[in-house]
Amino acid sequence: MVTSFTFGLHSVAAIVGGPTLWPLEAAPEVLRWYREFLPAASEDVYGFFAFLTVPPGPPFPEELRLQKMCSVVWCCTGPADQALAALAEAVREPAPPALHGLQVMPYMLLQTSFDALMPPGEQWYWKGDFVSALPDESIERHLEFAELMPTWKSDMHLYPIDGAAHRLGSGDTAFSYRDATWSMAIAGIDADPGRADELRAWATDYWQAVHPYSMGGAYVNFMMDEGQERVRATYRDNYDRLARIKASYDPDNLFHVNQNIRPAD
Repeated sequence: MVTSFTFGLHSVAAIVGGPTLWPLEAAPEVLRWYREFLPAASEDVYGFFAFLTVPPGPPFPEELRLQKMCSVVWCCTGPADQALAALAEAVREPAPPALHGLQVMPYMLLQTSFDALMPPGEQWYWKGDFVSALPDESIERHLEFAELMPTWKSDMHLYPIDGAAHRLGSGDTAFSYRDATWSMAIAGIDADPGRADELRAWATDYWQAVHPYSMGGAYVNFMMDEGQERVRATYRDNYDRLARIKASYDPDNLFHVNQNIRPAD
């Protein structure tokens, strides 16, 4: 079985990108600001929210290294001078940032800027959910587990879903969560295999605490082996149609080492 894809590309020579960092104790104010600011921003302003530990090296200042903080990592494709000026003012609304590292850069530089921190072969345990809203109660639970991040590489990201993703219906493609606002990813990460159980426990406990505030399913690349009902929840009303297609092209379920859509009977 061969699948082909045709992609429509958009030329982007340079963007305004980089992280804004705030102290972890400012996270409730930052998240309440972020849940309003980002969905209302123009489509050329993108920023994912993160709980993270500042990496222990350049380009981060020594006084911030290995501190648990919250962040928005920006990627803006509009006029550079307007993006720099607007965000310099906006990021002060929730709390004074500890670092505001925006600059004009090639798009690919932002895409690869964290690669060296995450070499192949490390221990990863993922959990994820699609999210439509961030009520205050969920923010409280997020902060609880952000304070417990077990290793400096462990993190939580909220990736915005908006723009073109919202301009199709939930049944137009296999991806059904076009009404989501964010895709959440919780990742326990470390190089030491001896910490695998610790990473799994933190990520799972975190996910169980915030899952009640989710839409039910998740991006499949942010899921572990979580059972067939979880896969079904991820495709919602599209699952049965996909199962019929699977039965036509792969009736024996040869391609099953994934978040598996099983052939319909």
